[in-house]
Amino acid sequence: MWVFNRSKGRSGFSYSSTAEEVTDEIDGSGLTAIVTGASSGIGAETSRVLALRGVHVIMAVRNIAAGKDVKEAIVKEIPAAKVDIMELDLSSSASVRKFAADFMSSGHSLNMLINNAGVVGIPFMLSKDNIELQFATNHLGHFLLTNLLLDKMKETTRKTEREGRIINVSSVAYCMFTYREGIRFGKINDPKSYCSFWAYGQSKLANILHAYELTRRLKEGGVEITANSLHPGTITTNMFRHLGFFDGLVSKFGKFIFKNVQQGASTTCYVALHPQLKGISGEYFCDNNLGTTTAIARDMDLAKRLWDFSMELVKE
Repeated sequence: MWVFNRSKGRSGFSYSSTAEEVTDEIDGSGLTAIVTGASSGIGAETSRVLALRGVHVIMAVRNIAAGKDVKEAIVKEIPAAKVDIMELDLSSSASVRKFAADFMSSGHSLNMLINNAGVVGIPFMLSKDNIELQFATNHLGHFLLTNLLLDKMKETTRKTEREGRIINVSSVAYCMFTYREGIRFGKINDPKSYCSFWAYGQSKLANILHAYELTRRLKEGGVEITANSLHPGTITTNMFRHLGFFDGLVSKFGKFIFKNVQQGASTTCYVALHPQLKGISGEYFCDNNLGTTTAIARDMDLAKRLWDFSMELVKE
């Protein structure tokens, strides 16, 4: 079973590798990264390890107080760390637009955008923009954020002659728990047919398709920016808090079966920083190695349709 596959892959890393191990001796000085959902879990660990490697980290968080606690812990451990906090609620297009505008006016460069934040298994509810909340937070907010920041990343890439990287943190749930048709374009907001697990899988499929279509567009434009997606592994974090009995099982037995946070953040840090991945785009990674996807995640027509659908939803 994939959960227990701990052998090293072609990258030299494995399921058990930590974020520090996969970035060992990599110098990220001079790079700037935005990490969404950086106030807890693998987002916090990703921020810590990137800062450890010299990257200037912008923690994009909904909970400012929690973000400050994480920043303080990072700076206490790494006095030279460059870490800033900015407020971002991915379920609100107004918040996403404000974040992007504030970042653009800050004068910061942008080398890496790590679309990490997410919610899982929540009861049916609508976002502030009246979009089903898992789809809105996990996909649509990141889709809009990426589009709004893309020019800044292009500018940074041209000026520094260093490859930009966009990373979508997806999940293997895209193929294990999702609707038969993949993306339910006509039923995104249908409460009657809503299933919390399937809606989560749908949003994670959208993350992969987004990176896939974005890659096609970037290559057409001759832009030196890559876009990849990944499965971080099943991790004992607070993401399962809405799942009742399952959350209890994860809390009690997860440490014996699943990844810890240090391992869970490793694939994100690997895809963000490792030189092995220079020029690699439109791919899906798992356990710090190139992964494989099902046919629906490589469906070019579905990816294009999702792009157009998403553009309609975020337009002002």
